[in-house]
Amino acid sequence: MATCDTCGNQYDKAFTLTQGDRSGTFDSFECAAHAMAPTCAHCGCRILGHGVENPDGIFCCANCARAQGESDLTDRIEAREASPAS
Repeated sequence: MATCDTCGNQYDKAFTLTQGDRSGTFDSFECAAHAMAPTCAHCGCRILGHGVENPDGIFCCANCARAQGESDLTDRIEAREASPAS
């Protein structure tokens, strides 16, 4: 049985996750995320999705990026105006 690098649990269904030159063995996605996911440069939460980033760091959302002085990052593109149905 493999041992989880995060919590130390020995588990018969553990898996290995490799990201670039980093690798770890985990018993759950929760432990893998805790060990491998980047943290927001502003609030410190784990970024499990895309996040937004600039040369100074990665952020969980545009709001956190703005709090750090970034003004050009957005969470999404503004929706286009719907054309009237004919």
